[in-house]
Amino acid sequence: MEFFTEYASFLAKTVTLVVAILVVLASFAALRSKGRRKSAGQLQVSKLNDFYKGLRERLEQSLLDKDQLKALRKGQAKAEKKQKKQHETKPRVFVLDFDGDIKASATESLRHEITALLTLASPKDEVVLRLESGGGMVHSYGLASSQLARIREAGIPLTVCIDKVAASGGYMMACIGQKVISAPFAILGSIGVVAQLPNVNRLLKKHDIDYEVLTAGEYKRTLTVFGENTEKGREKFQQDLDITHQLFKNFVARYRPQLAIDEVATGEIWLGMAALDKQLVDELKTSDEYLAERAKQSELYHLHYAERKSLQERIGMAASGSVDRVLLNWWGRLTQQRFW
Repeated sequence: MEFFTEYASFLAKTVTLVVAILVVLASFAALRSKGRRKSAGQLQVSKLNDFYKGLRERLEQSLLDKDQLKALRKGQAKAEKKQKKQHETKPRVFVLDFDGDIKASATESLRHEITALLTLASPKDEVVLRLESGGGMVHSYGLASSQLARIREAGIPLTVCIDKVAASGGYMMACIGQKVISAPFAILGSIGVVAQLPNVNRLLKKHDIDYEVLTAGEYKRTLTVFGENTEKGREKFQQDLDITHQLFKNFVARYRPQLAIDEVATGEIWLGMAALDKQLVDELKTSDEYLAERAKQSELYHLHYAERKSLQERIGMAASGSVDRVLLNWWGRLTQQRFW
């Protein structure tokens, strides 16, 4: 028993040491990569029709006997041969993904994917964006939305599919689609603006700590974390929020004029079924259902621009991912009773 206890202690120390080394390596990698020019990425293109075909053929092989399968393959070969003889060209659908965080970091890949498809796509084609985002920084999602607007300006049909959430900045992106499709229980809306920050000025005063802010320009700093906030500063900050909200409303109304904008731009959220009644979306359907239907008449191409990561960056991402997983598991256990 004593041996196992000592071994467990040794193992725990070893794991701790390895984690510490990974953190140090990640820190060095971040410092070394800071200021470096990013390495070029690569556009990856895969044909989704082949993916759906593979699923179907695997099921056919499991359910049909040898003679049935042979007859089916023969019929499929004849149909493909006939199509080639008639020189039928199917319309193309370019599929993009956007999984948004608070900084809309996926915009970096999205911009290259859109630039690439615009070199070939025509108004006869279609772009489908699978969007998942709860929103974030105004300027970041403003840039992401501007990238999607390039598709609209080129006259190419844009369909946005939402399976889980498109709120706030996420809905700013979604509304640009000529067609917005949502899963029945996806979360949509939150057309509003929020800003919050703590203020520790009274705590500093309690401990006789002075904090000074020097500015040039009356409104260079309105609210502050450490200084004493004034009513005039609060009013100016609120005014800036109201202006941003109005711009947000105007943007949504431009792309979805059918909306009763003052009714939906309250910061509220709706599930897909209610969002359909509010005309925030045009149809209730999952992205899987929509793409499977389109694959019957069209050639589907999935585009993904992947950045090339150095060894140091990969180590840093692995360490960060491990920490994120631990925190998410911990948070999930804490909140499990709340939802179930």
